[in-house]
Amino acid sequence: MSDHWIQTAIHHHGAFRKKAQAAGKTTEEFAAQHEHSPGVLGHQARLAQTLMHLHKHSPPPERELTRVNPRGED
Repeated sequence: MSDHWIQTAIHHHGAFRKKAQAAGKTTEEFAAQHEHSPGVLGHQARLAQTLMHLHKHSPPPERELTRVNPRGED
């Protein structure tokens, strides 16, 4: 699988958002309504849901590690 699958999956940036705005809905509402639609609209809706879920599962922030001297010396 390509390392850049998201970039190759999106052909027209912002097209789905414009469709959602024209319908008077958020992209999340519009994607839920059209996830089972055939053709390009269904593909865009399913991809939008996938990308929304990827954002919610972000990794935890990194913690700062402290070095401990085992001999107790400074």
